[in-house]
Amino acid sequence: MINDTLIIIRFREHLALEVEIVLVLFINMSCSYADGLSPYDDKGVLGIDEVFDSSDSVREKAQKLAEWIKAAEHVVFHTGAGISTSAGIPDFRGPNGVWTLEEKGEKPHFNVSFDDAVPSFAHMAIVELVKQGFVQYVVSQNIDGLHLRSGLDRSFLAELHGNMFIEQCTACKRQFVLKSATTSVGQKFLNRQCSHVKQNSQTCRGKTKDTILDWEHDLPEKDLLMADYHSNAADLSVTLGTTLQIIPSGNLPLLAKKRENGRLVICNLQPTKHNKKADMVIHGFVDEVMRHLLEFLDLKVPDYNPSSDPTKTPETVEWTLKATDVAAAKKMYKEKCPPVKRKKKSVVSSVNSKVTKKEKVPPSDHQTSIVKTENDISENTVPVEALKQE
Repeated sequence: MINDTLIIIRFREHLALEVEIVLVLFINMSCSYADGLSPYDDKGVLGIDEVFDSSDSVREKAQKLAEWIKAAEHVVFHTGAGISTSAGIPDFRGPNGVWTLEEKGEKPHFNVSFDDAVPSFAHMAIVELVKQGFVQYVVSQNIDGLHLRSGLDRSFLAELHGNMFIEQCTACKRQFVLKSATTSVGQKFLNRQCSHVKQNSQTCRGKTKDTILDWEHDLPEKDLLMADYHSNAADLSVTLGTTLQIIPSGNLPLLAKKRENGRLVICNLQPTKHNKKADMVIHGFVDEVMRHLLEFLDLKVPDYNPSSDPTKTPETVEWTLKATDVAAAKKMYKEKCPPVKRKKKSVVSSVNSKVTKKEKVPPSDHQTSIVKTENDISENTVPVEALKQE
């Protein structure tokens, strides 16, 4: 269960988050990923063989997923690198992933730069699912900016590891969309002035930094809160293209299982550590699954439109998560996830329980009457405060 102290907790991403999200320092946006990766030994489980369901099986599972989405009250999608591979951006732990090839002394084949990549079918499908009210929120580990460029509204998206197309002011904390991907990573200064204009018509004097996290950085507070609120409220979590090895991101989808009739669906070609906990696992390409899903939901996916891409517009676009959105999510969370209250056991009853388990000598009549009295009292004691969920 979440409380306000969450924002001061330092969440650290394991399994070499430094390497995963500090991707590359591109020279003219043409260098391969591997040239910019920081050295790190523990990169997780790499190069696991991919599993492919039959075409009929993928279609059948997509149909069941469509039924579950229709029946659910709060659906959250969790996206990873696998959603962007069809856009030409390689993943990390797949058979041809950045780290998998690096371990073999090879370099990945990088088909397109961040600037030239366009949102995949799955990215655009998510936009339509959110627009039509089938998906309530999206939590992403990706920094490629393709959710942003697809036209997905900021109020429906938590970016836990940053975004290559976003800068943030160190003074007013506002975020703004860049016209091209940053070549800086690790929240470094970009030698740019903040674009915010105050009510008195004066510009903010703050300087901007990139938003890409390095391994020692805290996750962005508002994004983490939004992800946690919505993940706790979800009765259906769907993961797309992630092995779920990075935490806390990889554990957020599991929160749906704590809700009554909550479900978890994993869509990934490689097995994940949470497959056994899932209600359904789909081994198929994300785009293929999404095509079937939207067919069964009777939805049409819009084509990528550069005019809806904030990186292509002439004006400066703000990308700040609004405090009102966070407040609304918190209210929603409290309504859907009331605290669980438990009654406090008396000291005498606890001791008596331990004695019974150890098969000690039965208590005397005097002792029995005391225990009975204390038990009667304990049933009317004030309940203890709700415990935080893990």
